[in-house]
Amino acid sequence: MDYLNTLGRIVVKDCSIIGKDLYINSAVLIPIIVIDKTEFVLFQKRSTAVRQPGEVSFPGGHFNSRFENDFLSTAIRETCEELGIEKDKISVLGKIGTLVAPMGIIVETYLGILNINSLDVLKIDHKEVDKIFVIPLEYFISNKPDEYFTRLEMHPFMTKEDGEKVELLPVKELGLPEKYSIPWTNGKHRVLVYRTSEEVIWGITAELIFELSTKLKEQIDKQL
Repeated sequence: MDYLNTLGRIVVKDCSIIGKDLYINSAVLIPIIVIDKTEFVLFQKRSTAVRQPGEVSFPGGHFNSRFENDFLSTAIRETCEELGIEKDKISVLGKIGTLVAPMGIIVETYLGILNINSLDVLKIDHKEVDKIFVIPLEYFISNKPDEYFTRLEMHPFMTKEDGEKVELLPVKELGLPEKYSIPWTNGKHRVLVYRTSEEVIWGITAELIFELSTKLKEQIDKQL
């Protein structure tokens, strides 16, 4: 099936997020490449020299307002640097959404086509990227990810390495209920996992590709 025309219909307009400056703000590009008339999603495995080594991710990085005016610029710049591709070879379709992760990270997510005929033309930066690989877009349309959960806890204090306890939220001073003076559960956090033939794709990356495939399926169903 030809997905290219449908991909352009799932991008969204921007919206504001309250308290956004308190989060780690980042931007990524989900790269689509067409090989022999088949659409593939390109992933990268992070090198051992960077934060979160060995993780599967999309090209992207932290947004810094001192250097860039918008998140799309961050996503494009990081894609060019990490994949070794020229900017004019990237056709941005638009933004598919904003992910707010419970660990304090916001990911502005864009969708783009890499106008190349082969992965061989990419000159990946091995300081940041261990390897790249592609999975047919159809795989994510046809296969649901496994679903797991982690438990989230709120801690009103922290303990240093030397054992010193540091109060973060002065519960007693503020007159808050005593139950908040000890760690309390804040529900479960969903963790999606795709077990592909190349790598296990999980966490934020899996959430993003799941969002893409879900929106794409919704558009396809409307056309039927």
